Amino acid sequence: MFRSRRAPRLAAVLASVLLLFTATACGGDDSDSGSSDAGAKASASGESAFPVTIAHKYGSTTIESEPQRIVTVGLTDQDAVLALGKVPVGTTEWLGGYKGAIGPWAADKLGSAEAPTVLKDTGTGPQVEKIAALKPDLILALYGGLTKEQYESLSKFAPVVAQPKEYNDYGIPWQELTEKVGQALGKPDEAKQVVEDTEAKIKAAAEEHPEFKGASAVMATPYEGMFVFGSQDARSRILTDLGLTLPKDLDKAIGDQFGANISKERTDLLDQDAVVWIVGDVTKDADKLHKDASYKDLAVVKEGREVFVQETGDYGNATSFVSALSLPYVVERLVPQLAAAVDGKADTKVEQPAS
Repeated sequence: MFRSRRAPRLAAVLASVLLLFTATACGGDDSDSGSSDAGAKASASGESAFPVTIAHKYGSTTIESEPQRIVTVGLTDQDAVLALGKVPVGTTEWLGGYKGAIGPWAADKLGSAEAPTVLKDTGTGPQVEKIAALKPDLILALYGGLTKEQYESLSKFAPVVAQPKEYNDYGIPWQELTEKVGQALGKPDEAKQVVEDTEAKIKAAAEEHPEFKGASAVMATPYEGMFVFGSQDARSRILTDLGLTLPKDLDKAIGDQFGANISKERTDLLDQDAVVWIVGDVTKDADKLHKDASYKDLAVVKEGREVFVQETGDYGNATSFVSALSLPYVVERLVPQLAAAVDGKADTKVEQPAS
């Protein structure tokens, strides 16, 4: 099954109110959200990173001092925290199977620290008691879909940085997520450096493959039919960061969501220079797709331009995770597959990575 945010509807695993701490969040309507730049402002003296105010979908949140007990309810926020040298006391499980909800691409950042407590995505609402028991002094919910009610409940016992209003829920780019976490932790310069280092690795891969520039591609999964990811989805941005272009009618077809199921009349969206399928089983799902009358005769199939990524396993997990730490891991494996897909030779086989 296409899990968590891999499906059109994400079951929220977010918390509600139980404790009240001295560091409080400043909620409010959009008129309180501040400027549309980086979304943060340092103290007037400029001598300290705190207090810092960060704008988001539900107003703005002020963090008075450096947080020590961070809980991430955003599904990829922990990687930005780890990249900046801190370890959350709590993380929200998305992929499953990883200690502390920390993938192998980020495990070395944990060092000798105790792994975070993992909050489960039950789909039944906030886990009030478990989050409260962690006594957080900051809750990060940037890569997520907090409702206003959930945000207000959480804000009663710790400052909450919710998703930005400029994007769809689960639509914040990894660069902005990293920089906002840097602001919240009082490490804006370090966060910018993390972003620059990761972008440099992606840029180097793109420059090694000039054939990507101008080639079209799309990310999809056979979830309840054919599900495609739009331009505001983090996976789609992997393609565009590498120089590929998305189908021009993609967002029009899916509306204001990160992705959506398409009708059989719109399988033209899949007929690109490359289509990247995230699947549960490469062999079985490829066979099933190739029997679909609306898909099997497309040029992308006949000319061998399909890329298959098995969603279970570290590569597939990293592909859907999309963080400053996971992206280099993905690029190393995805780029050779894309290069084989767009080389213009129908007999070039798109190989699966060794690991």
